[in-house]
This record gives sequence, structure tokens and C-alpha cells, in this order.
Amino acid sequence: MNKKNYLLASLCMLFAVLMIGCNTTETKPAEAPAAPDMGKVKTEIQTLETAWAAADNAGDAKALSAFYADDAVTLSNNNPMISGKDAILKDIEGGMTKKVKGVTVAYDVLDVFGDENTVTEVGKITRKDSTGKVIYTGKYMAIWERRDGKYLCIRDISNDDVKAQ
Repeated sequence: MNKKNYLLASLCMLFAVLMIGCNTTETKPAEAPAAPDMGKVKTEIQTLETAWAAADNAGDAKALSAFYADDAVTLSNNNPMISGKDAILKDIEGGMTKKVKGVTVAYDVLDVFGDENTVTEVGKITRKDSTGKVIYTGKYMAIWERRDGKYLCIRDISNDDVKAQ
């Protein structure tokens, strides 16, 4: 290679390196999505549980079943698994016929985890008689899914606490 061609090749290489270096754009890493405000989610779920207790205390089986998705599954203490909103409604109606007058229930959300679309809730159940005496305690887990802008229960399970002897 003669000196003139070598100089021309070197200049072309230098020009190419400069052009590549000047034309690169800085790429910023994509921002991670904001973490969900689980305090806000917990408040939303507690609001649902308070409304759930109000419907339960009023003996309103239809209002209770409205908290469930059509494809929900519930796993109640000492009962077989129940699948589907219609079957859950039927079970709630059957339970309402056995309800003792004056007994009230409260559901307290202890913890939530997940995201804004799918939330797992852990809570406790307290039933009181008409005098306000605690007659039952239990615990539950519920999985809520946001569908069409509102949370629906898609799975739940509950069981009794050990009764004092």
C-alpha cells in the first residue's frame, strides 16, 4: 500500500470513528413503574370489608354475593369448596337461615400484599352477640382482583380460632 492510499484510508477510518461518536444518542434506562401505595390499597380493601360486614349483619345475601367474581371460589371452614358466584349465593342464603338474631360480625384487614390489580388480604373475623360479648374469632385470606375498575373477591378461605376450654 503506498503512502497516499495509507493516508487516505487512515483519514476515512478517523472520519468514520468521529461520525459514529458524534451521532450516538444517550439512552436513558427505562424508569421502573412506581411501587403501589399499599397503604391506600389496604384502606380500599378495609372499606370493602366494612361494607361486607354491613351486608352480612343486615342478612343481605345478594349484597354479599356481589363482592364475588362470577368465577370465584370460596373455601369455608368445615365445608366443601364452592365454585361460582351462583353457588356461593346459594350457600350464603343457606347460612343466613341459621344466623342467630342480634349477632354481628366485623372483618379487620391485618395485611395486604400484591399490586393495585391483584391483592392478597389477610384478616381476622370477630362475631359478637347482642350484648357485645365476643362469641367467635377466626381468620381469613382473600384474593381480590380489580375488574372493570372495582375489586372483586376471586378466592377466599376462612377458619375458626381455637376455642378456649
